[in-house]
Amino acid sequence: MIPVINLRKMFRNICFLPETSLMRIALKTALFVALLGVSLLAVESTQAVEQGKARLVSQKNKLKPAVSRTKAVQVAKKSKSSLLAQQKLSSRSLSSSSEQWQLTHNPAVQSGSALVIALGGGDALFQKNANLIAPIASITKLMTAMVVLDSSPGLQAPITISDDDVDTLRGSRSRLHVGSVMTRESALLLALMSSENRAANALARHYPGGMPAFLAAMNIKAQALGMRDTRFEDPTGLNSNNVSTAHDLAKMVAAAHRYPLIRELSTMPEATVEVGGRELAYRNTNPLVKSTAWDVGLSKTGYIHEAGKCLVMQARLADQPVVIVLLDSVGKLTRVGDANRIKRWMESTQTHTQVSRKPSTHAALAREVVPGRS
Repeated sequence: MIPVINLRKMFRNICFLPETSLMRIALKTALFVALLGVSLLAVESTQAVEQGKARLVSQKNKLKPAVSRTKAVQVAKKSKSSLLAQQKLSSRSLSSSSEQWQLTHNPAVQSGSALVIALGGGDALFQKNANLIAPIASITKLMTAMVVLDSSPGLQAPITISDDDVDTLRGSRSRLHVGSVMTRESALLLALMSSENRAANALARHYPGGMPAFLAAMNIKAQALGMRDTRFEDPTGLNSNNVSTAHDLAKMVAAAHRYPLIRELSTMPEATVEVGGRELAYRNTNPLVKSTAWDVGLSKTGYIHEAGKCLVMQARLADQPVVIVLLDSVGKLTRVGDANRIKRWMESTQTHTQVSRKPSTHAALAREVVPGRS
């Protein structure tokens, strides 16, 4: 391209040529066209530059909101992560606080062995000598009932009390005379609710294969339930060689709880049973089943001298289904007293936990606002 200054100089020189010169006319015309073209190109170039600058400014303005939103989201995510970390730390502190509170406020259980555990298993909520192997007395009858029901017997079939059902080991008394006849379901009711020894023994005798087969089935089922420290030598619990631990018995209670009939019969406060044409009234050996303060789903008591007073239950305490095992209690009311102490302890623990979880001044952080969302 010819510089503008040179074109102007050439135009002045041409202007001094003679008027009649055709060359002058032609050159003036050509020079005028060239100057016009250069001017147009300069204008177009200036406009292009200005348009480019305008586009850049527009793009920058469009990018600003997007960048702002991105930064806001990043800040929100960072705040959320910080909040989650604070909540996790708070939860750990609360758990530690609750565990520490439980350790320093354990119930004053008097029973020799004790265990409180969730019905579904897991870590013990409270335990005392829970792995000690000891006689279990009539707690045995829960296993007796399960083995009977596992054979799918006729519950309305007759069961007859014989001399073989009389307790010659300890001389325990019974209102079921030799020759008395009742249904198998009535025998289960008396064995579970009133801990009737002759009824339990008669159920085992009427098992397919007799007493030897029944005792074998009891021990096989115990092993199947993971009760490794448990052994049964009779269906009543009068034999002190029937031994177990609190941990093993918790497994047995949880298994028995899966039998609707065992739950029903073991928690009946009282019942009248027809035996040989006579109506006999019986009461539950556990007074807690008729207490309005308790929600008992399964119950069994036991006693022989070697085992002491025993009690196992499935109950709902502090809105939680648990299994309670109490072995070797001394005194008539100790096992019931221990059960009540455990109940108060669990309710106090629940109250302490609820108070500890009240919203703090940082609760407002729990609500997050993400830009672009409502």
